[in-house]
Amino acid sequence: MPGLVRIVGLGPGDPDLLTLGSLEALRAAGRATALLAPPELALFLESEGVTIVRDRVNDAALFVRGSADEIEAFAASVGNEAVALAILGNPLSDFPGLPLLLRALERHGVRSELVPGMPRATLSAAVAMPLVPLPPGSAHHSWTDLVEVMARLRRGCPWDREQTHASLVPYLLEEAYEVADAIEMHGDNDLCEELGDLLLQVVFHAQLATERGAFSIADVVDGLSNKMIRRHPHVFGNQAVSSVAEVWQNWEQLKALEPAAAARHSRLDGIPKGLGALQRGQKMQDKAARVGFDWPDVDGVRAKLAEELAELEEARHDADAGAIREELGDVLFSFVNLSRRLHVDAEGAMRDANEKFYRRFRFMERRAETDGRQLGDLDPSELEALWALAKRA
Repeated sequence: MPGLVRIVGLGPGDPDLLTLGSLEALRAAGRATALLAPPELALFLESEGVTIVRDRVNDAALFVRGSADEIEAFAASVGNEAVALAILGNPLSDFPGLPLLLRALERHGVRSELVPGMPRATLSAAVAMPLVPLPPGSAHHSWTDLVEVMARLRRGCPWDREQTHASLVPYLLEEAYEVADAIEMHGDNDLCEELGDLLLQVVFHAQLATERGAFSIADVVDGLSNKMIRRHPHVFGNQAVSSVAEVWQNWEQLKALEPAAAARHSRLDGIPKGLGALQRGQKMQDKAARVGFDWPDVDGVRAKLAEELAELEEARHDADAGAIREELGDVLFSFVNLSRRLHVDAEGAMRDANEKFYRRFRFMERRAETDGRQLGDLDPSELEALWALAKRA
């Protein structure tokens, strides 16, 4: 049986920031050579049943930096053993000697496995660890504090430890809608809080990716910043634009040059299917219009809407349930197109209409309750009278 070296990331050095995956890998191994681990972290590992082997590597600092002699000696010593090698930080980003070690192990016929940890740079961590305690709740916190809070939640909170990218999707969508609600209610305090909740979802997903060795929050920030700079040459470069239309044109051209565009087969690809149906329809119509597939004016959209309403009436007359559903969808799609040509956000207009109906219906309920009745007790003429009163109110 060939030997195996499991290279495990220890994170920045604080036991609270050791990921569950790393801890479980070290527990399974039972023994580990922990390179440059702070005393507190080594004691913690020993309390978790991991025996720290201190004589397997002669000079840990040289080994981590990529000393060919140190790495070759280690690789030759493995033989048929299963060895755990614990590296401070994330082996993929904090172990310069990793490529040399992997090649040396391959030469000696030794298999290797990587268990990523939290990169030291994620928290702007210094060489001297462990991290200082978080500031008290009344203090002003920084971006670094937020990233650290999330990492500690993953370590210390049972609920946070159980989450995955997929399990967090409902919360991500909910927080985005709550931000929209706060904007529409013009509540600055609520908006501030809801933006924080949405930001937490971003940091949470980045933390999960960090633990898998995929990417970190720093990569998210870098990618976003580079994208915005690349797509705005009229701001960060020397290109001149004279209108919003030119900005959109440049935006589409620049997006078409990016790697993600190569995997798309249609200009309509890239619009999330999880968007609200009205919003997705309007985005598709916007993209189609940018290549000239559009009505010349609003009158053309109105004529199309009248045509779709006539087809819906015909399907209703035939009592064809499938055709009714299809034609009703066409009517709604035409209404969205009319919204777009009138420069109105169809999704937002629908939300406004929903809220207006809620206010008026709630007025009717309260007015009926004042008379000791329920809406269900009223006849159609009384309901119509209450509705008229609600509209005036």
